[in-house]
Amino acid sequence: MIDRLSSLDRALLEDFQRDLPLVAAPFAAMAGRLGVDEETVLDRLRALKAAGAVSRVGATFRPNTAGASTLAALAVPEPRIEEVAAIVGAEPGVNHSYLREHAWNLWFVATARDAYDLAASLHRIEQDTGLPLLDLRLVRAFNVDLGFSMRGPRKPLSTCCAADVSVLCEEDRPILAALADGLDLVPRPFAALGKALGRDEASVLERIAILAGARILTRIGVIVRHRALGWRANAMVVWQVPEERIEAAGTALCSLAGVTLCYQRRTVPGIWPYALFSMIHGRSRTETLGVLAAAEDLPELAGIRRQVLFSTRCYKQTAALLQGEAAA
Repeated sequence: MIDRLSSLDRALLEDFQRDLPLVAAPFAAMAGRLGVDEETVLDRLRALKAAGAVSRVGATFRPNTAGASTLAALAVPEPRIEEVAAIVGAEPGVNHSYLREHAWNLWFVATARDAYDLAASLHRIEQDTGLPLLDLRLVRAFNVDLGFSMRGPRKPLSTCCAADVSVLCEEDRPILAALADGLDLVPRPFAALGKALGRDEASVLERIAILAGARILTRIGVIVRHRALGWRANAMVVWQVPEERIEAAGTALCSLAGVTLCYQRRTVPGIWPYALFSMIHGRSRTETLGVLAAAEDLPELAGIRRQVLFSTRCYKQTAALLQGEAAA
């Protein structure tokens, strides 16, 4: 699809994955920067969404701030893969689910309103599949600002600074849920959101700006579907890094162009010794392996054992669950 994009489409996808103008008429502001009119921007965004290049215009969130989440995995016997993937995908809180090249082959992100609901969700999956589950909770994020350049690997933005969760209030949850689902593609999207929530436009914009400033929102903008734009290969690379070396290794990894995510997770003694996780996205398997080779050359990762888990199938990719099952 990427070969069929116009210069305007490329600019919309390249320049506005972050920093959507937080003004009453954001699409008019975008149009002004691009030298076109507002309706043209809206028409192109609607078309790109219909074509599968854009997921939504909205926000992504710092893990475990607006809700609870974890990365989990199942070791599924091959004859049961489709059956178990369907069970996992039917759980409302599962927002990402992938088949990967490893004995632990079905990986998914589970999200929930709070830790209690998350534990209940994981328990249901174990009960319904009859399989033991790896629950790999986040310890520290080095980079979680996932974005994709039309021109090749982009150097990630560090998100090591802590989020200020003290600014969150219960009235923010409907706003966060709306940003997860995506703004309406209309001239005054924040007014439309305010009307749906019984709030005024100015207060909605104020709360979004506060949440962004507190780093609860990792970015606000055009959320793309990377596979449709040519980023067809991705590998989750996990590293068995001793605790005393994790900070240096994570910092080095997240500065490497092509490493799109990097974070520390809990280990499971005797089962899963890998504490440092990184995601590499590439336009081909060869390109992805090239980034991995550069990572392996980092002095901070010298002599570190690692596993490479390429994704072979995406079963589910939706927004996080922030308001409980009724809102899923």
